[in-house]
Amino acid sequence: MKKFTGVLFAVVVLVLVLGRASIRVQAQNTDDETIETGIYIGNVDVSGLTEEEAARKIQEYIDQIGEAEITLNAMNDNSHTVSANEIGLMWTNADVVAEAVKIGKSGNMVERYKILKDLEHENIVLPLNFAVDRQALVNIIHEECEEFNVDAVDATLKRVDGEFVIEKGQTGVVINEEASADLVIQFMTEEWDFEDASVDLVVETKEPRGTEEELSKVTDILGSYTTSYSSSGANRSGNVANGCRLIDGTTLYPGDEFSVYEAIAPFTEANGYFMAGSYSGGLVVDSLGGGICQVSTTLYNAVLRSELDVTERSNHSMIVNYVDPSADAAISGTAKDLKFVNNLEHPIYIEGYTKDKKITFNIYGVETRPEGREVSFESEVLSTTPADGEKVVGDSSKPVGYISVQSAHTGYVAQLWKIVKVNGVEESREVINKSSYKAVPRTAAVGTATGDPNVSNAIQAAIATQSIDYVKAVLAGGAPAPAQTPEQLAAAQQAAIQQQQAQQALEAQQAQQAMQQQQQQAAQDAQNAVAP
Repeated sequence: MKKFTGVLFAVVVLVLVLGRASIRVQAQNTDDETIETGIYIGNVDVSGLTEEEAARKIQEYIDQIGEAEITLNAMNDNSHTVSANEIGLMWTNADVVAEAVKIGKSGNMVERYKILKDLEHENIVLPLNFAVDRQALVNIIHEECEEFNVDAVDATLKRVDGEFVIEKGQTGVVINEEASADLVIQFMTEEWDFEDASVDLVVETKEPRGTEEELSKVTDILGSYTTSYSSSGANRSGNVANGCRLIDGTTLYPGDEFSVYEAIAPFTEANGYFMAGSYSGGLVVDSLGGGICQVSTTLYNAVLRSELDVTERSNHSMIVNYVDPSADAAISGTAKDLKFVNNLEHPIYIEGYTKDKKITFNIYGVETRPEGREVSFESEVLSTTPADGEKVVGDSSKPVGYISVQSAHTGYVAQLWKIVKVNGVEESREVINKSSYKAVPRTAAVGTATGDPNVSNAIQAAIATQSIDYVKAVLAGGAPAPAQTPEQLAAAQQAAIQQQQAQQALEAQQAQQAMQQQQQQAAQDAQNAVAP
């Protein structure tokens, strides 16, 4: 009897407990929008909050810890500090809030009761997962830490008193941006304690090219060429010497491409250039660096004889007198450049010098061509176009009374042959370029700047005749201005308009070239500013 009574009492107690739990669970089920007490998401207590309130509280927490400073350590004690927010700190498991709301409100009555009882003694902590904006991080590393990079400097050659001297290179250290971003992300998502911290970026070393053994073999002249500028004035001669100086001493490793324009630009007084004549629009006009094409042309011929790979070459608009047709290489801003690649297995060295108004380029390397092999080049004129008539153009930048007469230029179509002989026997013959040169008549540039409309009309009428001798006579006062019929006046006015348009086009072209040079110089200055 006593045993039965004890069992009955236990059943009653269990019913009462479960009944109370049932009432509590039922009560909970009537208000299931808030999170049970004792539930955390990461370090955030979300007890008693709705799903919306909990999400907002978590974001506030993210914003708060996002103010922590993360120092990105580079090489040589260089570093850059950013906040976690700047690299796009975010939480990635937003669905965890809905999960938190459901705790204690799902499953059968016993399961829910157990969870609620457990919460009275121990908190439930759900994970809060973090991420950062990878692209934002990479951009920051690139923009803020790139200046810490130290480029490798290749070993180079230098000729001193006719002998080669090897100048040792310098090891470079460069931040690996992608690998560094991976390392920072790993730290932020797996190791970070939400306080200020620092991370070492991934730094790689880059060894310079060129060993003493390799460079010491560069002793053979692979190709050489000389041209004369004996008829050039002081300014043009200075430009030729300056351009030669800027190229002299260049070491190129296998696969390197050389740009003459990049080596000799910008065409400014600060870079050693003077005003001298150059081709522009069928005329010879003064410009900074006039004559520089003789430098590129001389180098072009040395390159051909070295049998390097020419990747870009342009002929002049009109024929030049210092090389045969099709043997020239013009430079005109970025529109015309001479580029070539060291296609050999060894480094090469470019030596350039001027003496007695002659410019010479020698290209040194390691001679691997067989003995008895001889390379020569032959110019062939395919057609000629005589320069007929005369041409008179107005120059609004010059005053009335100014006249400059330029000789006629015959037009040519030519090609250049490369001929290879072995032991005196021709082995091959191939055309390596074809060039077209414009025919330009004898041309006079006549100043038209004046404040007197009568003088202006007279000089425009003289220009309209397209007779150089007549224009000279008018300027000398030995001939009257021609009678102007309505047709002649209209022709003179039209000529004036055309000359003005041509002058404006020329000035625009020159301005564009000047702007390009300034931009390239600015880029070069910026590069030099971060160089070691």
